[in-house]
Amino acid sequence: MGTSHFPTDADEHMAPVAPQVREVIEHAVREGVPGMVARTRDGDRVCWSAAGVADMRSGRTRVPRERFRVGSVTKAFTAAVVLGLAAEGRLGLDDTVDHWLPGLLHGNGHDGSRVTVRHLIRQTSGVFPFGMDPARMERFFNPGFLTGRFDRLTPQALVRIAVGHPAQFPPGEGWAYSNTNYILAAMIAEQAGGLPFAELLTAQVTRPLQLAGTYMPGDEMEIQGTHPRHYSKNAADSDLAAPVHDSVAWAAGGIVSTCGDLDRFLTTLLHGELMPPQQQHEMFTTTPVPPGVWIDGAHYGVGICSMPLPNGRTAWGVGGMIQGSFTFAMGDRDGHRTIVTQMNCDWAPAHWPSWLHLLADVIAAHLS
Repeated sequence: MGTSHFPTDADEHMAPVAPQVREVIEHAVREGVPGMVARTRDGDRVCWSAAGVADMRSGRTRVPRERFRVGSVTKAFTAAVVLGLAAEGRLGLDDTVDHWLPGLLHGNGHDGSRVTVRHLIRQTSGVFPFGMDPARMERFFNPGFLTGRFDRLTPQALVRIAVGHPAQFPPGEGWAYSNTNYILAAMIAEQAGGLPFAELLTAQVTRPLQLAGTYMPGDEMEIQGTHPRHYSKNAADSDLAAPVHDSVAWAAGGIVSTCGDLDRFLTTLLHGELMPPQQQHEMFTTTPVPPGVWIDGAHYGVGICSMPLPNGRTAWGVGGMIQGSFTFAMGDRDGHRTIVTQMNCDWAPAHWPSWLHLLADVIAAHLS
């Protein structure tokens, strides 16, 4: 399917999703989610439905053209930029961090002369996740976030926070999810590509795929255009109303997008249409995720993951959480069927043990 076959987010008259998908998102709202949307695609047939509200004060309903923060879905975009530069010969996946960022990744067992770009994008570097620094956690996940969300931190500062803690394991000898990996990968991309990361994203991904609703916010704290309010219980039961400075997540979690753009991006990845076969193979070669981290049986590639579903099938795609938003875009491996979901909060509904179980249920309802 080429990009021209996708209905735009401005299309307000898409058919509703299948009843089994609709039931899951309505159940989520009954169990405490402010609003949840689902966009499904089966071949050329695209459907969209919403439950709940975009704004709990006004009762404003959710609409297809909404933009929202996608959290770690950003990593798939960053991975696409890095792999695109590799395909052009502008960087090598076996290049070390020191080759591009000399002296930055050193201390407490971190050694930039041994960590490669491949280690970073595959989450096998052992680099400490800066978000687990106790001071950052106080500023990002607790009442301190009400002021911490305005913090402006450079990528270099985030890496310095990470190397202030011991490395998790030697490079290539384990797997652990770390936002620091993708901060470093984007910094290297900037050096290799000669442009700010936001411009590389436009050149490598959003312009070629015509993703008009997708962008890096930079210093803009309000989401551009129509968007749902983002509600959080990670910050003292606060109503975020969306303003968060991009620097707290940047290339690891800062992108804003839409359901339609995420569908197009994921489908292009699954079809192998964004990058040459060598880089496509790299992205979809996976490592088992340790038990207890995500749903058991999940695997991680390069910015993309696979996960087993309750119906025995396997879904491929991306997912992310940032304050006030959970977003997922998943599909079957050949990209024939996809589903994008977003809820404008960051907590799991009471009926589900975790948001991952909700995700599995709604995806399985479509990929059945």
